[in-house]
Amino acid sequence: MTTLVFGHKSPDTDSTGSPLIWEWFLNHTGFDAKAALLGEPNTEAKFVAKRWGFELPDVIEDVSDDQSCVIVDTNNPAELPGNINNADVLAIIDHHKLAGGLETKNPINITVRPLACTATIMHQMMGTHADHMPEGVKGLMLSCILSDTLAFRSPTTTEMDKELAEKLAADLKVEIEKYAGEMFEAKSDVSAFSDAELLRMDSKEYGVDGKKFRVSVLETTAPNIVLDRKASLMTEMPKVAKEDKVDEVLLFVVDILKEEATMLIPNDMVKGVAQKSFAAQVDGDSVVLPGIMSRKKQIIPALKV
Repeated sequence: MTTLVFGHKSPDTDSTGSPLIWEWFLNHTGFDAKAALLGEPNTEAKFVAKRWGFELPDVIEDVSDDQSCVIVDTNNPAELPGNINNADVLAIIDHHKLAGGLETKNPINITVRPLACTATIMHQMMGTHADHMPEGVKGLMLSCILSDTLAFRSPTTTEMDKELAEKLAADLKVEIEKYAGEMFEAKSDVSAFSDAELLRMDSKEYGVDGKKFRVSVLETTAPNIVLDRKASLMTEMPKVAKEDKVDEVLLFVVDILKEEATMLIPNDMVKGVAQKSFAAQVDGDSVVLPGIMSRKKQIIPALKV
């Protein structure tokens, strides 16, 4: 049976690129593997795949009983296919905190390391096989790291991530800031997406103090493109929350260049979350949070109701 490799729903660059990277590695080492996606990738991920010569993997709705698979860039059942506990999960490769709730048929290999990017972990796991990576796979790996670290601006960045990215860029003769700028420009082009699609584009579900939130982060070098749609986005938030069976949608628009986030405040509950979580003074329908760039390291751990 072909082993499927996939990341989380609402695929970003890491959750699109890492399945392709691990597909290459498993096939390179004698296994039959195929990358898959659990949703439509964002514009940056599409740009990266095209830039390095890859077709986007097929989008799958669910997995069948006993389907062998490797999970990357998440371990949270809420971000995975509904039937995941009946699949045959062989391994998990991730850089997020343990969420709990996954069940497996057999003991499995789990690799979770405190690095900024799943692709960095994969490089470590490959050992000397990494020396055989073709140019396209190296390009994916570089792109994943630059995306997850926001070109080393994110507080999640480690020296291991940075050193690997610099080595890959040198091998590929790529100028990091120039290429990262092209990636971020692609990510900033959200004109074709509806408000609901934007709210789900890069989002994760988290429970906090008995409340369930969809925490959405839009990283951009042109925040006004999103913030100009503030009124319609806030109108759409309760609709998305109801459809997705969560209490609220929390939207953070991260300005990559200014290194700050703007949080939209559609109601009193979200206002209270902003005040309690970030000691923010909220006077209107949005609040700027200086220095906030990482959902994993700065937003999720801080959330209070």
